[in-house]
Amino acid sequence: MPSFSCTVEGSVPPGLRLDRYIADYLKILTRSQIKARNLEARLNGRAVKVSRVLKGGENLELSWTEPECPYLIPQNIALDIIYEDKRVIVVNKAQGMVVHPGAGNRQGTLANALFYRRLEKEGKVNDREGTDLSLEDSPVQGQRPGIVHRLDKDTSGVIIAAWDDEALAFLSDQFKARRVRKTYAALVQGCPKDREGCIEKRILRSHRDRKIFTVSDTEGRRSLSYYKVIRRYENYSLLLIRPRTGRTHQIRVHLKHLGNPILGDPIYGRTDPRFPKATLMLHAKNLSLVLPDRGSPETFKTPLPFRFKDIIISLNN
Repeated sequence: MPSFSCTVEGSVPPGLRLDRYIADYLKILTRSQIKARNLEARLNGRAVKVSRVLKGGENLELSWTEPECPYLIPQNIALDIIYEDKRVIVVNKAQGMVVHPGAGNRQGTLANALFYRRLEKEGKVNDREGTDLSLEDSPVQGQRPGIVHRLDKDTSGVIIAAWDDEALAFLSDQFKARRVRKTYAALVQGCPKDREGCIEKRILRSHRDRKIFTVSDTEGRRSLSYYKVIRRYENYSLLLIRPRTGRTHQIRVHLKHLGNPILGDPIYGRTDPRFPKATLMLHAKNLSLVLPDRGSPETFKTPLPFRFKDIIISLNN
């Protein structure tokens, strides 16, 4: 679910409604989109209607639903499956794979691949010699696999999805209650001063570029990440990061704020003279949570990808 937070300008005109402020001043949704996407708003932590008149200076938090993908096409895409049963599937997502379809990424996503696998499990696949089902063969409007959480396109690693609505709700509740333990590995530029620590900063969209995020002491949503340095090299470090909150780009923004951006990060990092072709060196390594019909947490692990190993070998030489 997309979200946005800011502090309302103190100079807003008298009588300005919240929906007008969102559409005319912030320009993140039109007034018709505000209604169609079930926008929820909070001012100073309290839920309000979009007809609320602003005073100026309030802390504003917004969230809304994404529009349903008009058609989801099942595609026979190979997946690195870590675990699967009748309720859930755990996948080691490849770097470069988008999780959900969106503008410019209607096909080739994890959702397309999981939809195909669901049909395959139900015996409904009737493709020709292993080729993808075409749009005419089996498009399904509004169909969305039960992917519980997200990873950025260029972040690889463990991700879980549910095969039924009950399992989806069960897993989603754990994420909302922050009972899920996620551990990431990152190769960063430079060496943090402390061997381990905590980064607690509010995160919000940049006022200059709405596609990226930044930190703040007063605005945005609270975010918390713990980190530990596993290995120091001359000008690089291998870190394990455990985020306690799940904000968009949280680890990438936090590590930039720490002064150690992730190697290969095209948004929050800087071109590295030694590894100019490095891609984002961020990997979701471990995921611990309780599965449906189970009583205790289970941990799913993924090894470091070759892109990590190749650079680490170079750093050790």
